[in-house]
Amino acid sequence: QVQLVESGGGLVQPGGSLRLSCVASGSIFRTIAMGWYRQAPGKLRELVATVTAGHNTNYLDSVKGRFTISKNNAMNTVYLQMNNLKPEDTAVYFCNVRGYITPQSSFDDFWGLGTQVTVSS
Repeated sequence: QVQLVESGGGLVQPGGSLRLSCVASGSIFRTIAMGWYRQAPGKLRELVATVTAGHNTNYLDSVKGRFTISKNNAMNTVYLQMNNLKPEDTAVYFCNVRGYITPQSSFDDFWGLGTQVTVSS
């Protein structure tokens, strides 16, 4: 089983910063990508940022230039540095890992339970 544990969420004023962390534990034969998604009340879950095993990154347009995703392979950890936060960034942020459990399996998506980020004055 693969478990993901997020941390770093909280309440911050507009313009402030937060750093989310996600630690993955368990056995993954090969990781394809790690990333962050978010879901605001009444809205669909959306991709915020991903980083592939080859360190290619992808960002939601509205967070480009403000958010930075990074990973530490040795610690199986992915981070999301969020700067200049806006009220519209308020959501539950979920960590995601996409990978293969075994060489023969198809890929799976694994999710954390989420961490709340609230941007408000």
